[in-house]
Amino acid sequence: MAKSPFGKEMKKGVLKRVLRQLKGYMPWVVATMLLAIVTVAGNLAVPVFFGQIIDLIIDGKPFNPQIFGLFTVIGAVIAVTCLAQWLMSAINNRITYNVVKDMRQEAFARLQILPLKFIDGRPYGDVVSRIIGDVEQFADGLLMGFTQLFTGVLTIIGTLVIMLLINWIIALVVFVVTPLSLFVAKFIASRTYSMFKKASEARGEQTAFIDEMIGNLKVVQAFSREDENLDKFDEINERLTKVSLKSIFFSSLVNPSTRFINSVVYAMVALAGALTLVLEMQAPMLVPSVVFSAGLLTTLLSYANQYTKPFNEISGVVTELQNAVACAGRIYEIIDEPCEVPDSPSAETLEMAEGDVELKGVYFSYSADKKLIEDLNVRARPGQRIAIVGPTGCGKTTLINLLMRFYDPDGGTISVDGKNISGLTRHSLRSNYGMVLQDTWLKCGTVRENICMGKPDASESEVVEAAKAAHAHNFIMQLPQGYDTVIGEDGGSLSQGQKQLLCITRIMLSIPPILILDEATSHIDVRTEKRIQDAFAKLMAGRTSFIVAHRLSTIREADLILVMKDGKIVEQGTHKELLALGGFYNKLYNSQFAG
Repeated sequence: MAKSPFGKEMKKGVLKRVLRQLKGYMPWVVATMLLAIVTVAGNLAVPVFFGQIIDLIIDGKPFNPQIFGLFTVIGAVIAVTCLAQWLMSAINNRITYNVVKDMRQEAFARLQILPLKFIDGRPYGDVVSRIIGDVEQFADGLLMGFTQLFTGVLTIIGTLVIMLLINWIIALVVFVVTPLSLFVAKFIASRTYSMFKKASEARGEQTAFIDEMIGNLKVVQAFSREDENLDKFDEINERLTKVSLKSIFFSSLVNPSTRFINSVVYAMVALAGALTLVLEMQAPMLVPSVVFSAGLLTTLLSYANQYTKPFNEISGVVTELQNAVACAGRIYEIIDEPCEVPDSPSAETLEMAEGDVELKGVYFSYSADKKLIEDLNVRARPGQRIAIVGPTGCGKTTLINLLMRFYDPDGGTISVDGKNISGLTRHSLRSNYGMVLQDTWLKCGTVRENICMGKPDASESEVVEAAKAAHAHNFIMQLPQGYDTVIGEDGGSLSQGQKQLLCITRIMLSIPPILILDEATSHIDVRTEKRIQDAFAKLMAGRTSFIVAHRLSTIREADLILVMKDGKIVEQGTHKELLALGGFYNKLYNSQFAG
């Protein structure tokens, strides 16, 4: 099968980016290189001393004081080498996990400025898998690369130079045979990258599926979909198992293959050294002028072992780097994703808005082949309550997304107080909106922290007053620690209605000039809903409000009702006016009270 040149270029690009991220840690990189030189030098010095000791013992002087002196030197060299190796590992850990921290931070920061269509178009679990799981896999590969790659290369060069100085013939034998292990490693590693990439993708898909199922387990059980979900999970799990086994199988071939070649090299050095010793004793004129001894042979064998060992380690590093590069590529996909159009340098800051909101000739669609909103024209004057009704999928929530500038229109303009929102900073625009959605969101923290999200400096009395206005104070005080009760992710064990009351309290506290209520009381009982509607009526007094509602009984008092169908406003007017028309709104309203 032909290899993809794009794949090669992509791998090179990922590696270059990883190297660029190391620039900020160059002092540490230099330090680890210097320590690696010390470590390698110590490891290379020890065999020379041992060779000298063996020659002294063979010479019949086992109690020669020189031997004890050499052992002392060996002990000192080993101590320095161990210290350097420990420091090198500590620095490598520091570099690796700081780079990993930077990558996670960069990826998460990117998520904050990505357009919502990126999040809406991907499983949440896959994004989580990239930032958590793939970064961990990348860290493992990077750490192994730092720890073994540089020291391995230095060891190969150092041992080869020393062997050439001792006996160039034997060194030549080692030099000619050993590269075979590199060719084997490269041949196998080149075929494992795609497998590691598939394994990483399957792992992300599995995480996304688990996340989806845990978040919707009640629905799964209510519709008895456990068996179908098990089948789906088994299919993903089986696919992940197969690609993982393939990648591990091929990558595990590297070690035994290179070990076999290394053993052949070791045997050839032993054979060549033995033959040299024999020739030196029987035909000295046929061997080099340098005296060859048993001690030198022992030293050469040690160097041959040290020379071949890094090839084996480097082959393992190459395998891990294949996985690391595949994982890094998935992380960089998030980091490289085009962010939402940034605020222009000349963007204005919207202070306290009066609430004059207008949409002129607005066009918008989520995909080019499926039109949604076409030529939408709406004017909301300061203090007006605008209700938006219509069947599912008509564009009600999309209209809210456009007002908040979560999406930019494909055509037309949206203005607040006469200013085009594309010329305003997003932060200042959104700070003028208060929004309560049908889908509640609470963070892991205390009840007070969740209420104060829109106004962190709120006093205790302000928090309590807002909770009372939202009819949440009573149930909060029944919690174990009241306002200091810590609730888990997404509200923990709170009921859906209680979660929504906390979200309403959050808005009651911040009191923004423009309100957006998207089915804000959908999970609340009728009696509490009536009280909250009264509280909302007080809150909305003098404030421009957009109310998305399915229960039409809740928007009778709206100043203007927009009836949407297929992305267009088909009717607009007050409740009485629309009923009198006898059109689409009349049918919607009567259908809710029929029977």
